[in-house]
Amino acid sequence: MTERRVVITGVGAVSPLGEDAASTFEGLCLGQSGVRTIDRFDASGFSTRFAGQIENIPLLPGAWSETASRYEAADQMDRKTRLLLSAASEAWTQAGGDDRGARSLGRPERIGICLGSEVGRKLLEEVAQRSVRFAGIPTLQPVVPHLPIGEMARMRPSHPGHVLTSILGTRGPNRTVSTACTSSAGAIAEALYLVRRGTLDIAVCGGTDALVEAFMLSGFSLLGALSSRNEDPQGASRPFDRERDGFVLSEGAGVLMLEAEEHALARGAPILGYLLGAGLSNNAYRITDSPPDGTGPMISMNAALDDAGLKPEAVDYVNAHGTSTQMNDLSETRGLRRTFGAHAERLRVSSTKSMTGHLVAACGAVEAIASLLSLRSGRVHGTLNLKHPDPECDLNYLPDGCEDVAGGIGVAVSNSFGFGGCNASIVLGAP
Repeated sequence: MTERRVVITGVGAVSPLGEDAASTFEGLCLGQSGVRTIDRFDASGFSTRFAGQIENIPLLPGAWSETASRYEAADQMDRKTRLLLSAASEAWTQAGGDDRGARSLGRPERIGICLGSEVGRKLLEEVAQRSVRFAGIPTLQPVVPHLPIGEMARMRPSHPGHVLTSILGTRGPNRTVSTACTSSAGAIAEALYLVRRGTLDIAVCGGTDALVEAFMLSGFSLLGALSSRNEDPQGASRPFDRERDGFVLSEGAGVLMLEAEEHALARGAPILGYLLGAGLSNNAYRITDSPPDGTGPMISMNAALDDAGLKPEAVDYVNAHGTSTQMNDLSETRGLRRTFGAHAERLRVSSTKSMTGHLVAACGAVEAIASLLSLRSGRVHGTLNLKHPDPECDLNYLPDGCEDVAGGIGVAVSNSFGFGGCNASIVLGAP
């Protein structure tokens, strides 16, 4: 079977930098930070009191709003689902979709959904509260909480995808990837495989997450993973800087419309760029750390380049995972050097998380969109707060901000490396 070329025909994003993909990218190019002191709940008792927060989730258009309101009425709409629907409606409209749903773009059974998402935090919070309440009592009751039907629905990682397919009326596969920080990048890879081999004509893919809440803030604080630079929230996320002290929790969603090239051309869809390849790997090292030698990241990047049929020298830009933690940034730097060899010296590399914070299950999608918009515009955003370069993180991480690349860029790699050891790299090409 001849594999099909896969194009991107629509993108949508909601992030601490903007309510759509264009404003998010513009904020990145302007070197803005979406990180600030938490005002959604009382965080005064935590060692970290700041995050990447979204002020307003855009209203949904037409039929989207009507269907979503039914989930609201049934208490089955949580924040991460709202974020997803906002990003998806933007991507869907840009690709040419309308209120007729899947039928406006093709055959519903040939359109599918692949999303990155994680378990609903409210379930975890309930388990924790009951475990404390019943501590020392020999019963399974604390860890089998009785929840309302709406809460049971929202706790599933697959719930946002179920809501989205109800709105669009898609009949193709509906898949959820839940691998922490690599969730949405893994979902994009899954979507690529489904479209490339002919299972689908169109895949709505990406991810969503909403981590700015007390339970997750306390958990990551106890792990020692978060920056505690409370006196300077906007300067807290500083990937590849020798004074980095942890990542910044954030929230958001990103959605890409992947489509077989011949299908997109036949219906006159806009071709924003190409998804050329994807690579996945696992560290088999530690739950919370990347391997010091960069082996896991190297494997995923090599696999992505092999999948795309490209040599390392073809790549112009890498959107790094760049979390601002000691081990991730060092591991990624070493992985980049092992993958690209001498070409690593010529790469432009930057971290979106230096400005958005860490969107966890959504980061791969939002960063893939940023990479795509760099390919389209020839502008590569910098790495904010990189004022004291770590001598062991010695690549060109664009500390001086956004760069307009003469002649543009043709190929970009977007990296996502997650808790648990999962790695994902995707390769994008200019239109």
